[in-house]
Amino acid sequence: MTDAGGTERTLVLLRHAKAEPPGDDRDADRQLTARGHADAVAAGAWLARHGLLPDVVFCSPARRTRETWHGVALGMTGSTDEAGPAGTSPAVRHEPGVYEASPVELLALVRSAPPEATTVLLIAHNPGVSLLSALLDPERADQQGIRTAGLVVHRTRLRWADLRHADITARHTERG
Repeated sequence: MTDAGGTERTLVLLRHAKAEPPGDDRDADRQLTARGHADAVAAGAWLARHGLLPDVVFCSPARRTRETWHGVALGMTGSTDEAGPAGTSPAVRHEPGVYEASPVELLALVRSAPPEATTVLLIAHNPGVSLLSALLDPERADQQGIRTAGLVVHRTRLRWADLRHADITARHTERG
């Protein structure tokens, strides 16, 4: 069902930035590389330039996604306090279910976003985040999937609770 007021909602999907290769530590403890940190900041700056500041952030609790969010927040604001313009801060939810989530599980999480939120940022892992993008817009989804620190912007007039389709309107990846 569409929103009675015709409110456009924006879902920004972000695959975490480049992380260290797997080693002896738990996969969830992998940290970003220097390039990953720089790409996360660049992704945040791109979001700010395009007016895509989130009301809500759903983030995997894995270290590389938390570090990605920190870099994105820095890039959006130019400071380390993770606040938006005029000191506003998005509601950040570190959701354990995002780690290793299927696209259907990620969609269920997005559907739980507060109805008043107009922009939601989901920071997640592949293959789930790429498959969610393809589920929402199969015709425009990148068949290669979302690259590290890649952003895909989906727009819809459906309420979050009813989300089933959202057109891809923009993409961004810092490197070629």
